[in-house]
Amino acid sequence: MKKTILLVFLILFGLVTLFMSSSVLFDWFGIRAKEGNYVPLVVWANWICGILYLTTAFAILANKSWVKIPLVVSLIVLVLAYMNLFTHITTGGLYETKTIVAMAFRIGVTSLFLYITTKIFKK
Repeated sequence: MKKTILLVFLILFGLVTLFMSSSVLFDWFGIRAKEGNYVPLVVWANWICGILYLTTAFAILANKSWVKIPLVVSLIVLVLAYMNLFTHITTGGLYETKTIVAMAFRIGVTSLFLYITTKIFKK
């Protein structure tokens, strides 16, 4: 049951992440203009993480032993992007305040996914 709930959330979060980040990156549906001063590295990091969330979901479905690895990589990517975001901000780069909050939220959610995955798959 816990595995199914985790799987559903990973798939949904992964698909939404891929849709939103690719919409900004490739300017689909006019979403890029609505995002304002986005930071490209952060959007690319989110896009990569969307793929990694879906990879984790596949690993769960296929009972792979490496199920935690995509989430660990995702967390590293997000933390590095977050650090880069603050460097971008301190050097005078344009950004949206909501990006800081969104990145903190995404790091928290990814950490939670990793924690739950670790508890479910203790190997």
